[in-house]
This record gives sequence, structure tokens and C-alpha cells, in this order.
Amino acid sequence: MKNKYWIAFSSIEQLDSSFIIRLWKHFGDIETAFNASLADLKNIEGLSVRKAESFLKYRDKVDIDRTFADVETRGINFLTLESESYPAMLRQISNPPAVLYYKGKFFECNLDKTIAVVGSRKASHAGRDDLRKILSGLAGTDVCIVSGLASGIDTVAHTSAIENNIKTIGVIASGFDYVYPSGNKTLYENIINGYGAIVTEYYPTFEPIKFRFPQRNRIISGLSYGTVVCEASSKSGALITANLTLEQGRELMCVPGAISNPNTQGIYKLLKNGAAIVTESDDILNALGWEIKRDNTSGDQLTLPMLTPDEEKIYNSLEIEEKGFDELISLTGLDTDSLLMNLTTMELKGIIKQSGADRYKKA
Repeated sequence: MKNKYWIAFSSIEQLDSSFIIRLWKHFGDIETAFNASLADLKNIEGLSVRKAESFLKYRDKVDIDRTFADVETRGINFLTLESESYPAMLRQISNPPAVLYYKGKFFECNLDKTIAVVGSRKASHAGRDDLRKILSGLAGTDVCIVSGLASGIDTVAHTSAIENNIKTIGVIASGFDYVYPSGNKTLYENIINGYGAIVTEYYPTFEPIKFRFPQRNRIISGLSYGTVVCEASSKSGALITANLTLEQGRELMCVPGAISNPNTQGIYKLLKNGAAIVTESDDILNALGWEIKRDNTSGDQLTLPMLTPDEEKIYNSLEIEEKGFDELISLTGLDTDSLLMNLTTMELKGIIKQSGADRYKKA
């Protein structure tokens, strides 16, 4: 059974996928590659003796059957580069994962309509709202949202997908023994239990060490036909994914934001260099050249209930941006009691919501 040798390779923390693939391609067989002698390894052009000896030292400590059993007992599925069902888009990148572990309904996700969404962990309220609005326009479609399950924009991307009945794939920077950040535990469970899948190249016991986050970014972009960046400072990790997207020959798209927001410095740099602008869902579809059929039985757009004349005044006042209570009094001409009553009613109807102590915006 060849799979256990792929898993055994993957369980050696000191190796990366490029090394495993290099040996596999040289020997033409994963079992032969794993069991190679030092003399065999010396025949690989460009492979240093030191690296070969290091591999042998760690390999000899691996219990092949136990490492494979540990994956199976955890209920973790996996694909290897030899698997026919290995994602075609991911296989095309320069350094694909040798093994891709996953939980959830990976093959219920449409891998032919994948969109990566990345951005700041410290996203602004405006950036989060913009992304929610854009992704809501994809409700009722069979696209799949790919992101990194980090806090901030990643979390908004996954939760918005779930709210709009869109499948989503989370790519994590550790093995499945860890949930990072811990605050996303419920989101992890929701994705695994029907809303998509979580994937990783890391053996279950590998921790979410800092250097693994930029490594996993190549998988986020590699699984996807295009990447949407929503809020990224000039030193944001999201820019790593943006650059990988371009290196992989995929479409790069950006959501613009307020120029006074530090999180848009990276965005406008990307836009100036030719990234497509995204202000609505159709911009994504147009950039990728996709024609999407929408399921009108699910993910329907919100239909407003009948508004009273006073409610309509308030709603129109909030058309462009959120407003404070005093601003609404001035714009609508309503007295304090009437405005309070109507705001309360409209909140109960789900038409508007508070965004601060006395500020309101459209829901």
C-alpha cells in the first residue's frame, strides 16, 4: 500500500513537499524513494550529502504503520500527488503539497469555480461590511470561497459563504490536532459539518508555527482561479498571497477602501499595478470570465417589507453611509420621539442596525 509511504514522508517535520516530490520523481515510486539508501540518494543531481544524511536520520525514526494509523484513527482523509482526484488547479503550481489532508465534504465543493479571499486580520468595520455585501451577491451560485481561517477578513469570508449557502474551503497552517485561532472553533465545526472542508498539508501533530502561515498561502491561491484581496497594509501577509496569485498565473482582484485607512495601502499598490477592482460580485465573475447560473430557490436577496413614509425617510437617509441620531433628525425632520420609535421598529424588522452608541446603518 503506497499511501502509507506518502504519510510517512509527510510525518517528518524537517522535510517539505519539494523534497518529497524530488525523491518521488527521481525514483518513480514513493516506496522506493522512502527506502532509498545513502548511495541511492547520492545519485540525485544537486542533492547534498548533508541533506541526504539528515533525511535518513529522521526517516529511521518513523514507524510507518503507526503514522498511517494515527491519521486514520483521527478520521482524517487525504490525497497524494498520485491520487487521480487531487485538485487539478493545485497540481499545476510549482510546489504543490505532496499530501493534502482534509476533513469535511471536500468533493461537494465545486473545484472548478473557486475564489480565494484574503485580507487583514485587523480589518475595519467598513472592510468587513464591504466584503459581506460583495459575497452576498454570489448567493444561490455554486462558487466556492477559499480562505485561511484566520481572524478578520478570512473569518468574514467563511461566515459570509455559510450565510449565503456557498461552499467554503479553509486552508490551515497546522495539523488537525490544533484549532487556530481558538475563537474560530465553531466556524471550523460548521465548515466540516456540511458547509465545505478544511484542508492542510501538515501532518496532524504539526503546530501552527509562524513560518507555516506564508507556506500555506500558496495553497489558498493554488486552489483558486482568482484571489480577492480585501484590506491589506503595506506589510500585510495577504500581499504574499497576492504575489503568489500572480506567480501562479491566476487573476488578482482587490476591494478598494478609504484612502485614509492604513489597511488600504497595499490594496492601492496592487490596483496601480493592474489588479482588477471589485465593488460588487459581478466584478469577480467578469474578471474570471464566468457565467454563473443562480439557484433562485436559495440565497434570495432580501426583500424589504412595506415602509411607512417616516421609515422611508430614514431608510433613504442611510442610503450612502451610516448616520448618527442628530444627523437623522436633521435629514428626516422627525421629532426625537418619532425617530426613536421608528428606529426601534426598523431594527426589529431587520431593515437597519446600530453600528455604534447612536449610529445607524442599513442592515
